[in-house]
Amino acid sequence: MDLIKQIVERAKANKQRIVLPEGTEARTVTAADRLLADGVADIILIGNTKEVKDLAASLNLKNIDKATIIDPRNYEKKEVYANLLFDLRKAKGMTMEQAAKLAEDPLYIGCLMIKNGDADGEIAGAQNTTGDVLRPALQIIKTAPGISVVSGAFLMFTTQKQYGKDGLIVVADCAVTPDPTATQLAEIAVATGQTARALAGEEPQVAILSFSTKGSAKHPMVDKVIEATQLARKLDPTMNIDGELQADAALVPSVGKQKAPDSKVAGRANVLVFPSLEVGNIAYKLIQRLGNAEAIGPILQGMAAPVNDLSRGCSVSDVYNMTAIAANQAIAAKNKQ
Repeated sequence: MDLIKQIVERAKANKQRIVLPEGTEARTVTAADRLLADGVADIILIGNTKEVKDLAASLNLKNIDKATIIDPRNYEKKEVYANLLFDLRKAKGMTMEQAAKLAEDPLYIGCLMIKNGDADGEIAGAQNTTGDVLRPALQIIKTAPGISVVSGAFLMFTTQKQYGKDGLIVVADCAVTPDPTATQLAEIAVATGQTARALAGEEPQVAILSFSTKGSAKHPMVDKVIEATQLARKLDPTMNIDGELQADAALVPSVGKQKAPDSKVAGRANVLVFPSLEVGNIAYKLIQRLGNAEAIGPILQGMAAPVNDLSRGCSVSDVYNMTAIAANQAIAAKNKQ
């Protein structure tokens, strides 16, 4: 878990503006207080100013005055954001009246702040569903250039130090896209590799997984992984990506050497890309529960700017860590420009 400390330190060294739309939610406000006290990010809370401050006082929090508080019904850029939203969505049938109403919705305000250059990332989901968090993000921020699909990665800190980077494996998609096409799977592979670079500081060794290794089985599901591998290599020729690989061939050097002797990834993968959401969601939870691994995420990837979704059962530490992660994603995105 030293990586989380490194992520926090990187965020402190290059502070980003992170908006928390659920500004009247207790865990969110508590995490914001700690983030401000530690100097991890410049925090923007969305919520009625009196409600935010009363909640902070009831929780005995001392640092909320350092945050920028945006009252969703009364803020100076409300008209600017409404016009921006209307311009972005009028071709889809949105009226100015609808845009003005949505410009009072905290989840829309957060995304509009990012789009307008007033914030660098967003964390939400403590009291909203994934669909509610993603909808304005996809409408306003949209996906990154060359990426058409959003996916969810997890940092898996396992006790098996011989795998990945001292037991750290980055896995995806575990949260968003149920049955990706070959093109989408390729994009997920590249995006997950980029997440590994941005957060773990490691050169990604990306394995796209299957129940087959290098032709050991024939099936349309295997064909999809083979095609995705070829497409992913074209998307990012600088990244080591290989498939189709079984999980043991991806992780275990002796198995990788036996099953895929010519592979640069087999036996040394630190990024695992699952062929479907069903597989990914089941696998990460099995690793977490049966393998006693620490799972941090989902880290949403593929967006033009970081927007991360929390579980509604999240802890204060989850909000804190995901804010630091979003800051690192924003730093990496700016470095690419």
